[in-house]
Amino acid sequence: MVGAATRLAFCGIAGLVNALQIPSEFKQPPSAEVDAVDPLIGNGGDTPNGSGGMIPSTAPPFGMTRWVAQTTENYVSVTPYNHTYTSVHGFQGTHQPAIWMGESGTVVVVPGTGEVKTTFEDRGLEISYADDERQEAVSVSYYAVELEADEGILKAEMSASSRVGHLRFTFPTKEGDVLGPYVLLEATRPSILGSPASPDGSWVSYPSGSVSVNVEASTICGRNPERQDEIIGPNAAVGWAGYFCARFSVPVVSVGIVQNGTELAAGVMNAEGTLLSAYGRFAPGTQVVDVRVGVSFISEDQAWANLEKEIPDGTTLEETAKQTREAWTDKLSRVRIEGADEDERKSFYTSIFHTLQYPYEQDEGGQYYSGYDDSIHEGVSYTGYSNWDTFRAEWAWLILLAPERIPGMIQSMIQDYVEGGWLPMWKNIVETNIMVATHADSLIAEAVVKNITGFDMETAYAAVYKDATVPPVDDWTISYYDREEGVGYEVRAGLSSVYEERGWVADDIHSESASRTLDYAYDDYAVSVFAARLGKTENATFFRNRAMTAPFTIFNSDTGFMEARNVNGSWAGQDQGWTEGDMWAYTFDVIQDIPGLIERRGGNASFVQFLDEHFNGGHNDQTNEPSHHIPYLYALAGAASKGQERIRQIAAANYNATIDGLSGNDDCGQMSAWYIFSALGFYPVDPVSATYVIGTPFYDKVTIDLPGASRPLVITSRGAPTMPYIKSLTVNGDMMTVPIITHEQIVDGGEIVFEMNTQPETWASSTLVGAHTNTGGNPGHDEL
Repeated sequence: MVGAATRLAFCGIAGLVNALQIPSEFKQPPSAEVDAVDPLIGNGGDTPNGSGGMIPSTAPPFGMTRWVAQTTENYVSVTPYNHTYTSVHGFQGTHQPAIWMGESGTVVVVPGTGEVKTTFEDRGLEISYADDERQEAVSVSYYAVELEADEGILKAEMSASSRVGHLRFTFPTKEGDVLGPYVLLEATRPSILGSPASPDGSWVSYPSGSVSVNVEASTICGRNPERQDEIIGPNAAVGWAGYFCARFSVPVVSVGIVQNGTELAAGVMNAEGTLLSAYGRFAPGTQVVDVRVGVSFISEDQAWANLEKEIPDGTTLEETAKQTREAWTDKLSRVRIEGADEDERKSFYTSIFHTLQYPYEQDEGGQYYSGYDDSIHEGVSYTGYSNWDTFRAEWAWLILLAPERIPGMIQSMIQDYVEGGWLPMWKNIVETNIMVATHADSLIAEAVVKNITGFDMETAYAAVYKDATVPPVDDWTISYYDREEGVGYEVRAGLSSVYEERGWVADDIHSESASRTLDYAYDDYAVSVFAARLGKTENATFFRNRAMTAPFTIFNSDTGFMEARNVNGSWAGQDQGWTEGDMWAYTFDVIQDIPGLIERRGGNASFVQFLDEHFNGGHNDQTNEPSHHIPYLYALAGAASKGQERIRQIAAANYNATIDGLSGNDDCGQMSAWYIFSALGFYPVDPVSATYVIGTPFYDKVTIDLPGASRPLVITSRGAPTMPYIKSLTVNGDMMTVPIITHEQIVDGGEIVFEMNTQPETWASSTLVGAHTNTGGNPGHDEL
């Protein structure tokens, strides 16, 4: 179900032109960094994987509810807004964390004139165009659009706090109008379950909710239990719902409740059931209506409390937008770049914007609803954990730029363990069993080695230890394939069949077996590092040994590639057992032991040749995470200059400042985190090691005011925009000859100085010495 016909004629690579200007009062406080963000980047594409899958929402960092214009009815594989559509059907408070995850407890606010229209198809209003320029403005803290209503232009404006949406509608007036404008709130709708990725496809369900209206108070409240991922994962969360309460700034003169397209009798002030909406109508001639919508996962009373706390009566839309912009300014203005053009600035700061959205808050007033035990608890809580994606670089970036959030995010995972028995894999309200492995182990271990405190360390270790030692139910008989329904916690499926005994997950029992084997080994490594930190020497030794040996149980020395194996040890086939990758990508996926992998592949020179074959053969796929670290492996094999070429090529091919500016789904910030770290000049190949591998900085200078640091982190690389090769590197005055820096060297600020050149250099490239010099052209390298 989609909006009106698209204007594809105007939708080239640069996307549609948005001509509506953001008023100056919505640009306070001033921030060139915030102004550089374009939330539309990565929203384009006419297929689920055609771009970044980004939702251009308005909300503060890590906001519980993000508000966005609704152009489509969202479900798994479809987001609420896609820029290719030209009609708006309402303004949605969404909790959809990624395009391949489902919506939960949404509420849609719909302005209108004339007769009340409730269905998605009927209520759509065309976006106004002037000379083919779309009358729409999109920013992190303010959204506006002009819509073509029957009586004229209806202008909608929007901002939000974490738990409250704030909208302002300016209605057209028409002489002789006797009805007056209205605002409708959709509580429940047809909900699409399943997805193109599900074995049974998709189908429609009808959640049963409730609405109530109050003429005297000019309010509408409701409850929506929609949770599109309810068909997967082990937790029913039977008591879960999204609640809302809306208050209008203008008295309503009449109200109504509509169910299944039919308005209920006058005087009915509350109702329960499916396909429910309620509206308030205003006096004829009313032009401006301000609507504030509090949202809760606990109750309607809590929704009211959230509204009163975050956007109380008398707060203007300008004030709400300023508060939200201040929150973004606090983060984005900590990072200042020099030597980037306008499009590069857009790509860079929009990437930071993407990385500061997930996991998102789900506690309210010091409490949260837990779907694991269907109860209300005290404490901080987050949801939207895409751990298989984000353990690679997104988490490392949050530790640098938002360290104040990390203790709460970890404690939230610990609470999930206490209440449900396991740490989250992919939590969307509750566990969904999406993706593979238990990478919460990596998140926690990385935080520990980077000296993050403020959470229950012993319970955290008990949780990761359980991940590494306790198999799921019926581990020998359940495949735990992607989105398998009716199964318990997936966790480390294959742990007893036969990973813990023989070192690999059996492909004739479990899906994605080869990827599981390699991912479990890395998580074992994370557990070993955590155990060592706590002085649990015996455990540390055991898990480290397993982490270092398990990957090579699936290394086929006859072919030189990783390959899935069956229970009896036979090879399952080179195309079997992979998660968002293939044997090429995953053969490089032993990030805890790259020296061991290089040795298996015949040493540095042979390994560099293997990397060349990987890239030259078109096997690298930046749209999926298993490829993200691969160009950095050149440096670890003594061929840093080749890696510098590859990194620049990947960035140019997969990131730009258009609506199609991400080649693949952003996956809760991981795609964007790769770009940020790469632009800085280093990347966390092995995040639990608390080190970064040197790549190639993109800009002349980057200055970062890291929270809690005693001085700025200043990265200087004069000429970098046109000089990709590193001639020398100093960190805090020390000359670096090895292409690795530590977290400790940068977390308190400091100075990194790159000396750059236009030609390949010998720095960290001993394997290539003799293949090129710094003056004799570019033999052995691909042209940039």
